[in-house]
Amino acid sequence: MTWGRDTDEHEARDQWKSFHEAGGNYIDTADVYAEGASEEIVGMLMDETASREQTVLATKSVSRPRTTRRFDASRAHLLRSLEGSLRRLGTDYVDIWFLHAWDPATPMAETLSAADDAVRSGKTRYVGISNYAGWQLARAATWQQALPERSLIVAAQMEYSLVQRGIEREIVPAAEDLGVGIVPWSPLGRGVLTGKYRYGTPSDSRAASQHFGAFVSEYLDDASRRVTDAVCTAAEGLDVHPLEVAMAWVRDRPGVVAPVTGARTISQLRAVLESEHLELPEEIRVALDDISAPDLGYPEFGWNQLDRT
Repeated sequence: MTWGRDTDEHEARDQWKSFHEAGGNYIDTADVYAEGASEEIVGMLMDETASREQTVLATKSVSRPRTTRRFDASRAHLLRSLEGSLRRLGTDYVDIWFLHAWDPATPMAETLSAADDAVRSGKTRYVGISNYAGWQLARAATWQQALPERSLIVAAQMEYSLVQRGIEREIVPAAEDLGVGIVPWSPLGRGVLTGKYRYGTPSDSRAASQHFGAFVSEYLDDASRRVTDAVCTAAEGLDVHPLEVAMAWVRDRPGVVAPVTGARTISQLRAVLESEHLELPEEIRVALDDISAPDLGYPEFGWNQLDRT
């Protein structure tokens, strides 16, 4: 998300090299990231390294920032947006095309028909959704499963971290039942779980930036601070960075297939990659579960859901 705005092509190139050398292959972008510059950089790096066939490439459509229609999942916008993404990425297809958000102004049948056409034409291999509510995911995925010729929804990209566990109420159980993988965005709690904001706001941090100040400040509250303190305590005991603890916790949650992070620098990316070597002890995992537990109750949980109590 930062490539082309906070991260220039030279820094992005270093990240690309380190990521692939570490065995990474899933690259996630969107048509609106840095107003298309992110896709252009990804396309340039795939071409430079001849790595398209080794890359699982995902992009997104629907968002229209700074317009009167914030989300547009109409057929016309979706297919036009996908064509623009393919052009910037320099490829004939993407592996996963995410519908970036729910659009209440467009009939679901129209949106999913456009997704079917994109799959049939070979411009995407699979379809995913992002930032949907539980009932929206269930409705869309069930609709697509009704007939064999329709494209299946294979992934749900949702915000998920130790300070944002809201998807556990409906999205996670729906995804599990429907065979949909969870792709967490902002698994580091918008950067808060790294511990960098425990004693103030660093001048070079996202919270201090024009683009992300309001985005980060949502988790600079007392509840998030208690969770962050617990993460930092666990990290001290394990002699690792708090970032590694937060990433390992998300990685191992039920249904999660690929957490995505938006590292601005090569040092941040390397710290993320280190988390792959960390296995959280059971007692630490349980302690983190307890201190960050979301409010769960009727009707999703409780006496009427005996198999989930």
